[in-house]
Amino acid sequence: MISKKIIQYTSIAVLFLSLFSCDKEFNTIGGNVIGDDHFQFGIKDQNATVIAFNQDLGAVQTNNLTVNPLGIYHNTAFGRTTAHFVTQLSLPTTVPAFTMINNPPMIEEVTLYIPYFSNKGITDDEGITSYTIDSVYGTSKLKLSVFENGYFLRDFDPNTQFTEAQKYYSDQLVDFENNKRGASADGTSILGGERLNNALDIAENDQFFFDNSEISVINVDEEGEFQTTKLAPGIYLNLNKDFFQKKIIGGYNQNKLINNNVFKDYFRGLYFKVEASDVEPNGNGLAMLNFAGGKLSIKYKEDKETNVNGTNVVERTNKILDINLSGNTVSLIDQDRTTNYTNILNSTNTTQGDERLYMHGGPGSMAVINLFNRDENGESAELEEYRSNRWLINEANLTFRIDRDIMGDNNEPRRIYLYDLKNKRALIDYVNDFTVNASKPKFGKSVHDGIIRIEDEKGVMYKIRITNHISNLLKNPDSTNVQLGLVVTEDIANVGNYKLKNSTTSGISDVPIASIMNPLGTVLYGSKSSVPLEKRLKLEIYYTKPD
Repeated sequence: MISKKIIQYTSIAVLFLSLFSCDKEFNTIGGNVIGDDHFQFGIKDQNATVIAFNQDLGAVQTNNLTVNPLGIYHNTAFGRTTAHFVTQLSLPTTVPAFTMINNPPMIEEVTLYIPYFSNKGITDDEGITSYTIDSVYGTSKLKLSVFENGYFLRDFDPNTQFTEAQKYYSDQLVDFENNKRGASADGTSILGGERLNNALDIAENDQFFFDNSEISVINVDEEGEFQTTKLAPGIYLNLNKDFFQKKIIGGYNQNKLINNNVFKDYFRGLYFKVEASDVEPNGNGLAMLNFAGGKLSIKYKEDKETNVNGTNVVERTNKILDINLSGNTVSLIDQDRTTNYTNILNSTNTTQGDERLYMHGGPGSMAVINLFNRDENGESAELEEYRSNRWLINEANLTFRIDRDIMGDNNEPRRIYLYDLKNKRALIDYVNDFTVNASKPKFGKSVHDGIIRIEDEKGVMYKIRITNHISNLLKNPDSTNVQLGLVVTEDIANVGNYKLKNSTTSGISDVPIASIMNPLGTVLYGSKSSVPLEKRLKLEIYYTKPD
């Protein structure tokens, strides 16, 4: 008898734990299911109406992004993206002080280093470390030119009485192009002068490419000793030393380096201009970069006075001044769209939805999603019918399948992001997801998902779990069935928003920042009835139904 009771109690405990585990896994709402025999479990519903359509974004705010694209990428579905970049420079915390006793300081070499996102591999017997570089799309050669920026980047907007930060937009290339400065024959800064990366090595300018090789840098310290430093792969350029002799040493003599405010007005930063190379005019070469991790290193000689046996001796010594790539920045993105992509965005069907959803980062496009056949006022008879069912939601997903025929061999975004379009914020499923990925932070929030599914090295679908969002809609009559926005994302942890230069006809004025940072695009099957059912966008609801 005792054994029989123990078995009964054990069985009940196992059942309880199983249901509790299911509750944790699927975020089930309605714990009172346990112990009730009048329910049907695990039913799947795919009948909820989903309408999704394309939305052109136009120019977007791009100043002070944490990650910026640089380069050219040709996408057969969307067109060509060309990404330029502008950054201010900042002096080190200790203001530079140059010494002249007998002779003025003389610059020996100027280098620019911007590391790529990379993963360190093995080091061979010769001490050379291998690397794999991340977030680089294509290995084609580009024409890279670095100029002095002549367009002043303000901190605050005078049109708001300097109460708001100044905004800069992706389509302002002409402002920087018309004000770029370079070097004259003697190094003087002049409007329209020669680019600063004028090295004879064409891999630093006319045939630049994103190289995954480790960089070895040889410096000479103040004692005259040679030192070798190994750097992770990155942009490494030699710049015009005559230009910097006049700009930095000459500027110091004119009191232009006394603080960063004066310096940033005097030397307004660097402008990175990208063009197709003559050798690979249709090539792909684009990288995501953290320019703030870079630096400008100025190696120079100056006088140093020492006392030797009671006699003051002046000799030349080696010095290095590091200037940071920090301050205000602007990503300048030009999209030369395909005719088909343009036509798709100009023929959006907001009533029936679109057959394909064309989503592209930067000044690209997004998808707008209406659930339960909501009207423009957010009202939905279908939603009221679902509420009357009194379902207890176990799981709910939006499933998006990639159109492989259209995407072809184009690089695809690793992730998409779904959000509350009206209130410009993440969904509750995002907020309640505390999963992290220490080695790959971009893949955190994995329960909420949106991560690409790969088969045979090609993306096939994205799934986004919105269990709590649907549960709230069905359980709470006062909850609002808001429009949802769907974008590509570069960083799932960044859910802030930036402005569109011009609001869309449907009233959208902001877009997630992480979407602006991503230079890639994807084409998904939409919700229109002409799309085959097995490929069509679906809202899948798994529920428990009371008898």
